[in-house]
Amino acid sequence: MPVRKTYDNTSITQLKDEDRVRKRPGVIFGSDGLEGCQHAVFEILSNSIDEAREGHGKTIRVTVFADHSIEISDDGRGCPVDWNEREGRYNWELVFCELYAGGKYHNAADENYEFSLGLNGLGSCATQYASEWMDVTVLRDGFEYTLRFEKGKNIGGLNKEPYSGRKTGSRHRWKPDRDVFTDIAVPLEYFTDTLRKQAVVNPSVTFLLDYMGQKHSFFYQNGIMDYIRERQLGGRDGETEDETPPYITEPVFWSAERRGRDREDKPEYKVRLSAAFCFSQTAAFCEHYHNSSYLEHGGSPDKAVRSAFVSALDAYCKANGKYQKAESRVTWADAAECLCFVSSNFSTATSYENQTKKAVNNRYIQECMTDWLKSSLEVYLIENKAAAEAIAAQVLVNKRSRETAEKTRLGLKKKLSGTMDITTRVGKFHDCRTKDLDRREVYIVEGDSALGACKLARDSEFQAIVPVRGKILNCLKADLDKILKNEIITDLVKVLGCGIETKTKKGNASFNLSALRWNKVIICTDADVDGFHIRTMILTMLHRLTPTLIEEGYVYIAESPLFELIYKDKTAFAWSDAEKESILEQWGRPKGAQINRSKGLGENEPDMMWLTTMSPETRRLVQVTPEDAASTAEVFDMLLGDNLAARKTFIAEHGFEYLELADIS
Repeated sequence: MPVRKTYDNTSITQLKDEDRVRKRPGVIFGSDGLEGCQHAVFEILSNSIDEAREGHGKTIRVTVFADHSIEISDDGRGCPVDWNEREGRYNWELVFCELYAGGKYHNAADENYEFSLGLNGLGSCATQYASEWMDVTVLRDGFEYTLRFEKGKNIGGLNKEPYSGRKTGSRHRWKPDRDVFTDIAVPLEYFTDTLRKQAVVNPSVTFLLDYMGQKHSFFYQNGIMDYIRERQLGGRDGETEDETPPYITEPVFWSAERRGRDREDKPEYKVRLSAAFCFSQTAAFCEHYHNSSYLEHGGSPDKAVRSAFVSALDAYCKANGKYQKAESRVTWADAAECLCFVSSNFSTATSYENQTKKAVNNRYIQECMTDWLKSSLEVYLIENKAAAEAIAAQVLVNKRSRETAEKTRLGLKKKLSGTMDITTRVGKFHDCRTKDLDRREVYIVEGDSALGACKLARDSEFQAIVPVRGKILNCLKADLDKILKNEIITDLVKVLGCGIETKTKKGNASFNLSALRWNKVIICTDADVDGFHIRTMILTMLHRLTPTLIEEGYVYIAESPLFELIYKDKTAFAWSDAEKESILEQWGRPKGAQINRSKGLGENEPDMMWLTTMSPETRRLVQVTPEDAASTAEVFDMLLGDNLAARKTFIAEHGFEYLELADIS
């Protein structure tokens, strides 16, 4: 055993300066990967957004260069970087070299920012520390200030030059450090998605993006109302004012202001609430923003919306006799299926889940937003009778469809699953003894005669057998409900144990890969035209109902030999004409050699069956692992589906290659 090092009073160390971020970036940015690098970008962007929201500047420019460096500039007041009498230090040291130093700790007192994305005084410093280099330019107070940082260290101090222009603002250009983040190639999609979202909740601000020469602009004159209409219409080309929008109800915008506190002994703070929504037959989404930060995980606003909508819609349905006798109440899932909703809230005190700001958990925000939305909805449903009727009708349709689908799903799950002992429910299935899933394998064989031969030849400790009787249903052409009425197919699915992946007309089917009972699913058919056809139909069934089994490498084909060669006391098997010729060549091509064309599986002796098809030591298995599921589906569809034109073309071009398989005698 290795010698343990001494753990004593000298074992405790402290990370200092840039090492606090560079060695533990996940603590600040949530990850040391691409997601963390992206959040570092958002930290700098947030400062520019906060300035613009306070009325200082109308345009924010983001430029991404080929070396993955990034520049963000604004027309704000410019970050104070000169001497700070109160702190006895330069502000640039506080902003860029000290965690928990900033100008946004007194928002409730309206000191510098009423509502801000930045709260903790971490962003600028943390991003600087996590950069290979950073250049900062600030225009304010009649001076141009410049700073340079490399690997978290300042180079050359603060440079200060007189500036006679009227422009003010800040410009940061930096390159994320590969020594800190595993990936710094922030994709275009991150910038377009982030800047679009920020334009939605900051309607007075234009965001300009130059991504390695690709230019984009984002501006929403009416903020979240424009966004609701854009998402609802799906950005369709050729939309005109005369076209009827696909709304169940027209978009609605509400706003309000509240003051309150999270706890009696906590200070009071201001909350500004706004929401836009409509009910739709073509789109459904629910997004929340707080102080313009997109809340991916929601938190308090999400809980408020769920509670308010369910309560108001349930009360309306009860009051207007919309429920059937003893019917269950509507749920959030029923409303969410047809609701397009965006909330954009601001508060002077915010409790984010963590520095990544993907959820807020303020108690008062949840309480006031719930009360506001609930009362507003109740009034809306009373004052807009036609809209209320349409909403209730659609939500109840969603509810009843969901309940029917759930009953169907549970019934299907019960039909296609069961315990390991399913011998009494699947005809002629012969299980193996071991419960070790790493060893269990099932042979899907062709017909009763093959079943008999394989049953006698197998090792019943780990090999199970299930027969298919005749040519099974074409699963590409048949409707799924028809497929699941086919006893052969449902028996095979029961034996597999993992359910199916395809959706039925009435809802989702159930699939659970961990419930698969086998390490290998082996298709074993005769080496003739009929056998190939049956094998293809079984593969088609698996491709349609359980494609993951193929993708994960659980499906195999057992190759049957085409020839048995006998000469004196020698016996050999050949799986191809070339192999047959090679064996005869090795034997010196004796005149007395006997060459027997392989019989069907059902006619093989158990010893031969074990040796050629079932023994792990001597059998030949081909693992079915399609490298491109899409191309595989295309071939299946061409040969077995409804694409007649493609099938005719294939036969015309390649049919001659298969004439030897046809019975033309």
